[in-house]
Amino acid sequence: MYKHVFLTGPPGVGKTTLVQKACEALVSSGVGVEGFYTEEVREGGRRVGFDVVTVTGQRGHLSRIRDVPGSSHGRREYTVGQYVVDLPSFENLALPLFRNVGSADGGCRKVFVIDEIGKMELFSQSFIRSVRQTLDSSSCTILGTIPIPKGKPLGLVEEVRSRRDVKLFTVSKNTSRLYREKRGYLGQFRSF
Repeated sequence: MYKHVFLTGPPGVGKTTLVQKACEALVSSGVGVEGFYTEEVREGGRRVGFDVVTVTGQRGHLSRIRDVPGSSHGRREYTVGQYVVDLPSFENLALPLFRNVGSADGGCRKVFVIDEIGKMELFSQSFIRSVRQTLDSSSCTILGTIPIPKGKPLGLVEEVRSRRDVKLFTVSKNTSRLYREKRGYLGQFRSF
């Protein structure tokens, strides 16, 4: 029996949009939803980074394009491509959400959103521990996203991909459109 639902697919196919639409539908159906998603940040039509946004609307930096090479001011710098990951900002916003997920109201079930488990997020060892604990928790179902396999495997991503309690859907431009039209993204949550 599947407990968690994860979406995978190439960047830009609509995984986050599907997660947001599913959250809206779940909330309107009275299901408790917590967690976060990742959103592009654009300036002048150009992507300059990513923010992490809670389902309640709080926002923090996940990454930004490096302004000046070598401007880390002596701190350890985590990078993915041209982006510098703002680990403290990410952890300050995302990690408290994991602490709250265990407190299900009177035993009622919740959906916890994790968009995404990707390279940037995986610099945080606390995030990795929190995801593992939440996957094993009995108090929630996870609706999450993971990247498609590319290059060196990402440990936690492969763990999620191989779990017996995870249903993995591959999203493409065509399936993203189809799910939105048919509302197929709600099928897994009909038990609430």
